[in-house]
Amino acid sequence: MLKVGIIGASGYTGVELARILSTHPEVELTVATSRQYAGKPLSEVFPNLRKRVDLVCENLGPEELVDRADFFFAAVPHKTAMDIIPGLLEAGKKVVDLSADYRIRDVAVYEEWYQPHSSAELIAEAVYGLPELYRDQVKDARLTANPGCYPTSIILGLAPLLREGLIDPAADH
Repeated sequence: MLKVGIIGASGYTGVELARILSTHPEVELTVATSRQYAGKPLSEVFPNLRKRVDLVCENLGPEELVDRADFFFAAVPHKTAMDIIPGLLEAGKKVVDLSADYRIRDVAVYEEWYQPHSSAELIAEAVYGLPELYRDQVKDARLTANPGCYPTSIILGLAPLLREGLIDPAADH
């Protein structure tokens, strides 16, 4: 049984993760964090989780999380993720980051669109979590950068065309 924690469980993606993972036969949700709803059962805040998720939201820092799960989803805003994830990785945990903090390989591009990156050394290690293209790398990754919905819709449509040489990404149009 894989012990999983959701950091930022009260946001849209955190709640959806809790709902989906609660039905997985090999996953045990062991911790759900939320600053806003600390002390409240997640199923009280989100009634669709009643009889599915029996966790009380907690406001915990990375050092308090490490013993609570083996695998974490960071469903927190950009910048917040990069403050949490390095400590979890140092503790030997696996993490899927749902923010953009580790998606963009070029640190200068990330910093142009977001803010200075405080753990840029981890970007090279992060695997872009699109299993249709990177299944083997995702399986073994310590850090998976979950792709966003818009890039995924474009990438999956263009990947076969690029692979077959039917479009030239360097062409000037």
